[in-house]
This record gives sequence, C-alpha cells and structure tokens, in this order.
Amino acid sequence: MLHRRVDEKSLRWQALKGIVDGLRKQSYHQFWKFKRLNMPASTSLATDGLVKNNLAEQLRKEILGGSLKPGERIVEGKWAARFGVAQASIREAINILIQAGFVTKAPGRSARVIHLSESDVAHLYELRGALEGLAARLAAKSQPSLSVLQATLDIMRESARTGDREGLLDCDLLFHMELCELSRNPYLIDHARRILLPLFAFVRMRVSASGQSPATWEKDLDAHQQIIHLIREGEGEVAEQYVKRAMERFAKTAYDHWEMRGEHAG
Repeated sequence: MLHRRVDEKSLRWQALKGIVDGLRKQSYHQFWKFKRLNMPASTSLATDGLVKNNLAEQLRKEILGGSLKPGERIVEGKWAARFGVAQASIREAINILIQAGFVTKAPGRSARVIHLSESDVAHLYELRGALEGLAARLAAKSQPSLSVLQATLDIMRESARTGDREGLLDCDLLFHMELCELSRNPYLIDHARRILLPLFAFVRMRVSASGQSPATWEKDLDAHQQIIHLIREGEGEVAEQYVKRAMERFAKTAYDHWEMRGEHAG
C-alpha cells in the first residue's frame, strides 16, 4: 500500500513538473517565435527563424558568461564575424534579446546589455509592489484557479533543493508573471511584463556571475506561499499589503544578494 502511494505521488509530481516545464518553455520562447499567421509554410522561413533564435541564444550565453558585461555596447559587426553570419542576422538576434529583457536600445543609439543600478532596482521593486499587490487583490476578488501559481512554486522549491539555479529563476519569473495574469487586467499585465522581463534578465546575469547557490533563496519561498494562501482565502486587501511589504524587504537586500553580500530572493 505504501509503495502504491509513493508511485502515485511520483506520477503526480512528474505530471506537475511536465506542465510547469511546458509553461516555462512557452513563457521563455514566446519572444523567440516569428509570426507565421496567414503565411504559407516555408522551409526558408523556418530556417531563418531557427538561425536568429540560435544566434540570440548564443548571445544570451555570452551575456550570462560575462563576455558581454552589463551596460556594454553590442557591436554587430564584431559578433557577426565571431559567429560567421550576416550583420543583419545579429541585428535580428539582438531584437529578440530586447524583447526578452537582456538588451536595451534607445532610438538612434547602439544596443547595450541591460544594466540596472542599485537605485534602479529599488525603484523597480517599489513599482512591483504596487502592481503585484494590486494583482493579488484583484485575484483574491475574482478567485481564479491558482493551480499554475502553486505548481510553479512547488517546482521552485524542488529547484532550490536540488541546486537548479536556472529552473528556480525561470519559475520565479513565471510565478510573478502568472500572479499578474490572474489580475485579468490587460494594462497591469502589460506594465508588469515591461518591468519583470528586464529585471529578471538582470537578476539572472548577476546571479550567474556570482555563482550564488539557489539554496539561499529557499527561505523566501514561504513568502510566495503566503501570497497564494491570502488570495485563496479571498483576503484581497491583506494580500495587497503583504506583497508591498515583501517587495520592500526584497528591495533592501536585492543587490547584496546578487553580489553575494547577503541573502534574499524575490
């Protein structure tokens, strides 16, 4: 009987992980898909899409590996020569990374790797508190399904336990994106996406550079669980204030955490 319960739990876990892994991939790769609506199937189109997506992934690895540092200008000609491709292909890859938050580009300026100062991070967390707090309040009112939110947190806990840093960061982003989606407010969702994508890209860069262990994030996962609990209980105003306070706490130690000067998660 015990063996049967263990098997059932294992099967449920594998199914849960499969669902969340699928959501992670969907969330991550949605920025890498070129539009094919109302277009005939074409091998050349598919090949072009694959090339620029692969180039974007290679540039992303250069960023995470430290070859391209925060704030550094991305010279298209240099990387075209490095990868043996046309400069236009690099430009398309950069556009993908802009959408994913790893790169910024002002009109008439060169593309640069995302860089956020401690002051920038503090301001972003302040704004996150307002947006995600409102999202929690709206979700508590409408009482949507919280299965994806809970499943994502479960994978975060497992990733922290096993030392899967990429999995933890992927699911942390997915958790906060899903929280905002549950608000069912398209304007909130749009603003949240503009904040969360570059912030989490920068977090990923700093954590990768520091080699920080996911285990240091584990203690803050309880805060994520409390958000789910408050939404489930319909405590909208309490959930809103809880999220704001959590973001204030995260903001105070975020940079220290990423630079291995302290401990925190967000």
